[in-house]
Amino acid sequence: MLTVDFSRFPLAPGDRVLDLGCGAGRHAFECYRRGAQVVALDQNAEEIREVGKWFAAMAEAGEAPAGATATAMEGDALALPFPDESFDVVIISEVMEHIPDDKGVLAEMVRVLRPGGRIAVTVPRYGPEKVCWTLSDAYHEVEGGHIRIYKADELVGKIKEAGLRPYGSHHAHALHSPYWWLKCAFGVDNDKALPVRAYHKLLVWDIMKKPLATRLAEQALNPVMGKSLVVYATKPHLPAAGTGTAPDTEAAAR
Repeated sequence: MLTVDFSRFPLAPGDRVLDLGCGAGRHAFECYRRGAQVVALDQNAEEIREVGKWFAAMAEAGEAPAGATATAMEGDALALPFPDESFDVVIISEVMEHIPDDKGVLAEMVRVLRPGGRIAVTVPRYGPEKVCWTLSDAYHEVEGGHIRIYKADELVGKIKEAGLRPYGSHHAHALHSPYWWLKCAFGVDNDKALPVRAYHKLLVWDIMKKPLATRLAEQALNPVMGKSLVVYATKPHLPAAGTGTAPDTEAAAR
């Protein structure tokens, strides 16, 4: 299940990609399949070991084209172990809401991104996330849990302040919002509640089968109750001497 829409965030074979806070690796795997040179980085050593195993399995199965590379490594998002301008693409998905110094993370991403490079940032959307916080303290008051809820204009403002130029946005995963509302209502650790189990089965079926009906339903519902906000931006080239800075190309939608 991808949150980044690669039709809006083009990736070319050979692109150097950093999946920052990669978690289980879903975006890193997709980039590898598309022929990129991928680095998947996370502070969770156990998850990184699993991502590394999946990379190896994908290579053995021939799932990645010739020239594609994949590395899984443990690291700190606030002190990335890479030189300046190391990557063409940076993805950070469902991570910034966990980190107190989100401006510091953005600064590090900008540092390692080459001029002209692209970045995708995804966070929980304000409305659906606010419902979760209202229904359950246990949803977010846990070690490593969500410490903030972003409004769209706040996130876009921080992206601009970091020196990036947003060019588009959208919402994703509308069908997942009710699942998390049910989880919060019945207890985030209570997977035995019938409504939670039933809805989870529906989501698994949808992910595996990808039926047209649910895809159309989610497309229609994403603007209203999409679980995630996705913002795309570029790192501008430095203006030539004596020229001004180019204006922003598109304001991100709320």
